[in-house]
Amino acid sequence: MTIENAPEPTITDRATFESNLAQLRTREKAHTRAGDAIAAARRRLPVVEVDPSTTLIGRDGPVPLIDTFEGRHQLIAYYFMWYPGRPAAEQCEGCTWNNTQLDELSYVHSRDVTYAVFCQGPYDESIRYHDFMDWTMPWYSAQHSLDTLLVGRQIGMMHVVCYLRHGDRVFETYWTTRRGVETVDINYRLMDLTLYGRQEPWEDSPEGWPQSHEQNTRINGRPTAQWSRINAGRSDDLTGGGSPGPAEPSASPGSGGCDACQ
Repeated sequence: MTIENAPEPTITDRATFESNLAQLRTREKAHTRAGDAIAAARRRLPVVEVDPSTTLIGRDGPVPLIDTFEGRHQLIAYYFMWYPGRPAAEQCEGCTWNNTQLDELSYVHSRDVTYAVFCQGPYDESIRYHDFMDWTMPWYSAQHSLDTLLVGRQIGMMHVVCYLRHGDRVFETYWTTRRGVETVDINYRLMDLTLYGRQEPWEDSPEGWPQSHEQNTRINGRPTAQWSRINAGRSDDLTGGGSPGPAEPSASPGSGGCDACQ
């Protein structure tokens, strides 16, 4: 079912529309206030100390965790899922979806917060993906320190982890995973405002509503945002050979995909 073929929605007059919307707005306001209360509780969580010397790999080689704060006092680290040895088209569409939306970081920087990606794959391979996507956020490989950084959690799964630097000490203050990482995303939130929503099968929608997108984050065998880079002639080679990316899909839709996005 596509939008074009979807059944006609219920049509009413302006007064009835506004009355129904007012009832929904009451629920929206309650949802907002509940979110405020959860954020307040998050600010009161105890913290756990982590080793500030834990090593990651950056453009200039090994770097201690404390240096990834870039002099700021707080750090948000996105732990990017990675499939070693696989081509760009088969890398995680959910992590690509989220991080493609982070072109401007001056706002978080102004609040003394650094945002960085801690990729769970090798640096040389994954930094080529970062450059192919034309991303600007700091990028590190955490591959060899994941047992320390993600202790007690599922390595290979997407995570968002928050840290605090206090002098020469580092503390972990919060973490989330799976759909919790939607906090990085704005596109789903925009879709949620529309009549047809995300158009994904799991959503509670009226009978006949379009729900043909298993994952909105992959189109024609690639993470959606890759296509503009391919069409611009950018190389998606992750081996260092520098050959241009293919003009046609190199993987079937959903291959290499992250079930965690659901």
